[in-house]
Amino acid sequence: MNPRSPRRDRRRAIPALVLAILALVGGAGGIASGAVAQPTVATEAPRRAAVDPAILEAVDAAKPATFYVVLRDKADLSTTRRGHGHAARARATYDALRGHATRSQRPVTALLDRERVGYRSFWLTNAVRVTTADRHLVETLAARPDVAELVRERRYPLDRVVAASGSAPNAGAGPVSGLTASPAAVVPEWGITDVRADEVWAQYGDTGEGIVIANIDSGVDYDHPSLVESYRGNLGDGAFAHDYNFFDPIGQCTNGVPCDNNGHGTHTMGTMAGADGVGVAPGATWIAAKGCEARSCSDASLLAAGQWTLAPTDRNGQNPRPDLAPHIVNNSWGGGDTTFYQDIVEACNAAGIFEAFAAGNDGDGVTCSTAHAPGSQAPAYGVGAYGADGKIAGFSGFGPSLVDGSMKPNIAAPGVAVRSAWPGTGYRSLNGTSMATPHVAGAVALLWAEAPSLIGDIAGTRALLDRTARNVADTHCGGTADRNNVWGEGKLDALAAVDAAPHTAAVISGTVTDRATGAPIPNASVTASSATMLRSVRTGAEGAYRLTLPAGTYTLDLSAYGFADLAMPDYEVTSGGDAVRDFGLDAVSRHVVTGTVLDVSGAPLAGVAVRIADTPVPAVATDATGRFRFPAVAEGDFTLGAEPAAPALCNGDHSGPLAVDGDEDLTVALPNRTDVWGNSCAPVGFRWVKGDTRLPLTGDEDAHTLALPFPVELYGVGYTTASVTTNGLVNFLQPRLGDYHNTALPAPGQPNGIVAAFWDDLVLDKRSSVQTALTGTPGARRFTIAWNNAALADAPASRVSFQVLLDEASGAITLQFKDIDDNPLERGSSATVGLEDQGGTDALEYSFGHPVLADGSAIRFARKAA
Repeated sequence: MNPRSPRRDRRRAIPALVLAILALVGGAGGIASGAVAQPTVATEAPRRAAVDPAILEAVDAAKPATFYVVLRDKADLSTTRRGHGHAARARATYDALRGHATRSQRPVTALLDRERVGYRSFWLTNAVRVTTADRHLVETLAARPDVAELVRERRYPLDRVVAASGSAPNAGAGPVSGLTASPAAVVPEWGITDVRADEVWAQYGDTGEGIVIANIDSGVDYDHPSLVESYRGNLGDGAFAHDYNFFDPIGQCTNGVPCDNNGHGTHTMGTMAGADGVGVAPGATWIAAKGCEARSCSDASLLAAGQWTLAPTDRNGQNPRPDLAPHIVNNSWGGGDTTFYQDIVEACNAAGIFEAFAAGNDGDGVTCSTAHAPGSQAPAYGVGAYGADGKIAGFSGFGPSLVDGSMKPNIAAPGVAVRSAWPGTGYRSLNGTSMATPHVAGAVALLWAEAPSLIGDIAGTRALLDRTARNVADTHCGGTADRNNVWGEGKLDALAAVDAAPHTAAVISGTVTDRATGAPIPNASVTASSATMLRSVRTGAEGAYRLTLPAGTYTLDLSAYGFADLAMPDYEVTSGGDAVRDFGLDAVSRHVVTGTVLDVSGAPLAGVAVRIADTPVPAVATDATGRFRFPAVAEGDFTLGAEPAAPALCNGDHSGPLAVDGDEDLTVALPNRTDVWGNSCAPVGFRWVKGDTRLPLTGDEDAHTLALPFPVELYGVGYTTASVTTNGLVNFLQPRLGDYHNTALPAPGQPNGIVAAFWDDLVLDKRSSVQTALTGTPGARRFTIAWNNAALADAPASRVSFQVLLDEASGAITLQFKDIDDNPLERGSSATVGLEDQGGTDALEYSFGHPVLADGSAIRFARKAA
């Protein structure tokens, strides 16, 4: 399994977290360890936050520490569980968490703003990520009554991806066409047969249809033969939509296209939803969040990925859609004995999202309390591993939990020599509780597909899995023969769980065809909706669908590209009333759609990718005159998208309605590009301002802090001073030196809170200068910082002049450029231009490493409207 830390000395001292808790219980105490305050009678000592000793070690050495300020106050999620239906519960939970975090974090973020410290807020666990080397700030935060603890940033290693010894490929497994795997077409892997998933397929015809599974892992190779058909972003005919279906919080995957730079995530997803006999629920639909950078997973990426699974967003992390949240999330990562993720697990439980967690690979087959968090926390459903020989894996983590003493793992599943998908077109056999956990996630998909009344019932689902597990007696770590700290409740049995589920639903199945020709329609959507239930499946290659519904009255909606929608209201479903319903759809006419794309200045723009969203129509690109053409688009109402090629400069993405009822010719005006905060940019008229006051800046690495003539706001924070560097930066947080290595924006590392006018490795020699000028009258002043004739360090003959104009009245920031010739370096081929927030999490990047700057040009960044 999992992203787990290396095996530790079992004789280690009491964990740091326990020491911190003892310090809190013992009395007032400071964040420095040592003395325990004597009890008092008259007054209760003020509570102070527990502080990870690693934070103190870093700041005491004047080194920056990255940590999370965890707030005491938690959102009330008791009412969100009452929501009707999966989408409603996810929305209610998201609204409660987001709203509460916004309100309760305000005093802490206001303090950080005053201290000029960058931060990043998270609503899933009500915490603020901070980086500082200031011991006084750490003390101040720990002393706040609204702060529960300061938790250092951690990274959790993924399993080393090593092929299992002695394992052989399944020679009987082969490619399976269509959206679901035909049980008769494959020879299932040993783990599939051991948990009896193949018997569920055969006896119930249930392969997980209508259930959406996600993983938080190293990514997924979305076009692997075992996974491509079940990916929610697959629109058919080779077209894909990745927004809301895949998320990469740090941008390692090009243009938001799903990738896996480790293999771990593809393997775990294959065990959940893969075809070719490797997946427990091959009929389920999958989405994914890349919470692990490569060989490890950082807290920041895991939290961002966790927030996305509860409220999926577009590839830019904007426009959240809780209604698109998955039903099940697999977490094959973890390590340590922290309680940091307990709030996250409880939030997903409140939203009705089943989360499975690996129990860890730190076992030695004997020692107890080797399971680690989050899988070892009481609210989490932790999974141990065993092999085909029926014996517990030597690496599988045992309980009881060091976090809270709970019995762990909760259940055990196949985790030795598990063969599954691997990036490319291949397969590998791996060992780990990482491999066991997706067996449980897939089994829940089978269970919820067959018994939809259990969807969102986390307690009921766990109880059913526990009750039907096959007991294994091993009490050497405590417990009983049917419930112990080695096997948990025993071996997972998917068939027994489905057998024991409430069978109050009916199966509606059939085919969807072209009414005129009788040809099957693949990838058609069949949706059943009522006041409390929404279920949707897609047809396979032969036009077949299968939909399991509880008793009730539904509206059936059928849709497929190229065909008229069909609605059937008041469709009655009775308990056990299975029915076969075939549907014929009418084909619609097709037309030519053409148009012109204009940039933010109104000029035609070449190289723009134009697509008709959620259709299999291939995207086209605009030509040199900004024109595009779709030769045959079916009649209907669609969304037209237009995305400029990199660098986008100030051009944002267009998304707007497209009604096709005949030949269409469109004019598409791209909007101004914005960041999350709401800053936007646009080209404006050039008017160079001559400086009159020279700053004492010289050489290759120098910075000067100056007083601003009026407050300047950047990402909602006002500043009265700023540092100007030789390398083309205005830094509002600190006089950062060593910034000769410019990066794309945003970037979590320093410098943050910047205006990158022309950020590159520059040199100021005798021919160069940096000057300022103040013009205008109070209330309408403009402050200019101008770099004149600065030389590029790697090419001293190349020189640039540029300036930053700060506007008092509007708060706008304008960048101007002159004396730039056709030399790519002078035009910005190695420079960064744009704005970045104080936490390195939001930015409006104009360009990075692209020669797009021109002599006599100006760019205006406008602040968010009040």
